[in-house]
Amino acid sequence: MMEQNKQGILLESGTNEIQIMKFTIGGNLYGINVAKVREIMISAPVKPMPHAHPSVEGIFKPRDTVITVVDLPQYLGVESVKDDKDIFIITNFNKMFIAFRVHTVDRISRISWTDISKPDKTVSGGEESVATGIAQCDGELVTILDFERIVAEIAPETTIQISEVEGLGPRERNDKPVWVAEDSILLGKMIGDSLRKANYVNLRMFSNGLELWEALTALPPDGELSQDVALIITDIEMPQMDGHRLTKLVKDNSRFKDIPVIIFSSLINEEMRRKGRELGADEQLTKPEIGHLVDVMDHLLMLQEKKVKG
Repeated sequence: MMEQNKQGILLESGTNEIQIMKFTIGGNLYGINVAKVREIMISAPVKPMPHAHPSVEGIFKPRDTVITVVDLPQYLGVESVKDDKDIFIITNFNKMFIAFRVHTVDRISRISWTDISKPDKTVSGGEESVATGIAQCDGELVTILDFERIVAEIAPETTIQISEVEGLGPRERNDKPVWVAEDSILLGKMIGDSLRKANYVNLRMFSNGLELWEALTALPPDGELSQDVALIITDIEMPQMDGHRLTKLVKDNSRFKDIPVIIFSSLINEEMRRKGRELGADEQLTKPEIGHLVDVMDHLLMLQEKKVKG
């Protein structure tokens, strides 16, 4: 289960490692998961867009692809003058290409998710936090930004829509216990609200894979497992333990391996889908397809019930 990424560094699926690309804004060090990055380029002229969010500079068109440009210094409240030496980090997640203006790009560091801590609410702004974690990289503290949250705020129509669930029509109450691991406070709330709207009323939310795994292993060994957890939904990117590592631990464990695991992430592409399959994930869905998630949950829980009745 080894893969070689475009930087030539070997990564193994499910080992709880991440590569962070470090960049600076106003002299401060920030980070982004390399899996979200498609290209780094010198900033280019941008065509302004009327009525756009204040942090949206506009669009530009490298190689026949129109890409929205987000002024990240402006979004973060950093006063700066746009410079020809600024860098565009071209990202791809949630099936979208977005360019983020930054000042400089530093090197890539390979670290464990255990080296990334959840920011303290007193310094991160609590539920309004745009930081998803604080990492120790090469002796420096790096703020890992929640790019999904940034895009959800700038372009709400591109993120999870509860209206998708409402479009499914009236649904029966489902009290089977569903556990969800999602580190983003905003997206966790969106997922929880959407699933409750779909009449999944027995949800247990965790802020990372480690919290969910510890709760799972703490369950009484003589209890009926399906009464405690019938299905797991997990993000991939999370401090302490990512979703791939969580999936591997669950599926490698003789007691837990039959619990259906859905990976629900903005990072799902063919490469990630292959990794998820290798680790034993039952399904892998791309955010923000919340209506599809509910359909898949219905299906997996129905299969699980038939298997139990067997």
